[in-house]
Amino acid sequence: MSGPTDPKRLSERTRLVVGGRKPSEQFGFVNTPIYRGSTVLYPTYEELQARRQRFVYGTYGTPTTQALEQAWSDISGAAGTVIVPSGLAAIVVALQSCLKAGDHLLVPDSVYRPTRNYCDGVLKRFGVETTYYDPLVGAGIGDLMRPNTTAVFTEAPGSQSFEMQDIPAIAEVAHKHGAVVLMDNTWATPLYFPPHERGVDLAIEAGTKYLGGHSDILMGLVTANERCWKPLRQTFDAMAIGAGPEDHFLALRGLRTMKLRLDEAQRQGMAMAEWLAARPEVKTLLHPAFPSHPGHNIWKRDFKGASGLFSVILHPVSQKALAAFLDGLELFGMGYSWGGYESLVVPFDCSTYRTATTWNPGGTALRFQIGLEDVVDLQADLAAGFERMKAAS
Repeated sequence: MSGPTDPKRLSERTRLVVGGRKPSEQFGFVNTPIYRGSTVLYPTYEELQARRQRFVYGTYGTPTTQALEQAWSDISGAAGTVIVPSGLAAIVVALQSCLKAGDHLLVPDSVYRPTRNYCDGVLKRFGVETTYYDPLVGAGIGDLMRPNTTAVFTEAPGSQSFEMQDIPAIAEVAHKHGAVVLMDNTWATPLYFPPHERGVDLAIEAGTKYLGGHSDILMGLVTANERCWKPLRQTFDAMAIGAGPEDHFLALRGLRTMKLRLDEAQRQGMAMAEWLAARPEVKTLLHPAFPSHPGHNIWKRDFKGASGLFSVILHPVSQKALAAFLDGLELFGMGYSWGGYESLVVPFDCSTYRTATTWNPGGTALRFQIGLEDVVDLQADLAAGFERMKAAS
């Protein structure tokens, strides 16, 4: 088996299985092996001078790297992909590929907080001004554009608070002003939101989450369309910020089952969100796949599915009662990640750092990552927690 000559004729699920694999070039082994190393040898002086080889040094990638790059570009509909050691590193490389001193950047107020920290710290120090905007602005983004607005960052749904952005409308206006559109697409992945089809120039994914799927790698991926591919690759090569070979191998392994796991995450997440929404302790459900969500129509129009991450707002409770709920949970861990096989929950509060919008949900906010445990067991764990919360109140 050498692999299909035209993978685009295959279904998405099949492409995840065959992408980046060439058993005929690997002595028949079905998985691309791990290539470790820094030094690459050249066969002749002429080859050395011309640097014609695909692989010239370890920081530029290996056959393992190339396999994942090709597979992810295919599934994302991109001109190319770069792979870095974390989701935040992917955000950094993407932003640096399209910004310079004196530029103006637009970022949604609901953005992943480490992105905000990078903009307010490093980018500010290097002369890039960031303006935060209401994530619900849509085509109104044009009112915020300046002559030096080089890039518009988006994230849908918003980190923790799950506002839905109208990405096609924002992209259309931003492109009329000559700006590059970036998107953190980690929640949906390319399987549930094809970013480049929706107008995104640079799409960012934390492969740590659903690509890896087993809470054992750190990885970020950036895909680019033809317009942005060359500067992205040049920035990546200049920074030499590649991920490790074992992580590439684990990500390729995760790729094969990603569709199955993501579909199950959606099914599990929907079931748990519906159950939580019916609980008397829950004031509001923040899940764009439910009609009660203000951004549901955008989700229904632009997205192909929903992952297992969502938030709820509880009716006001004391810190003592909240601690009683969280500390006694047996199946839900408390940790700042998601997309793995295990369920997680974390409390959050956006009110202290937002600048363009006001966060006042009227209760305690919790973000849930629903894993692969049985839904009945997860519900029982939370039900017992609510009983502890009630007793502590």
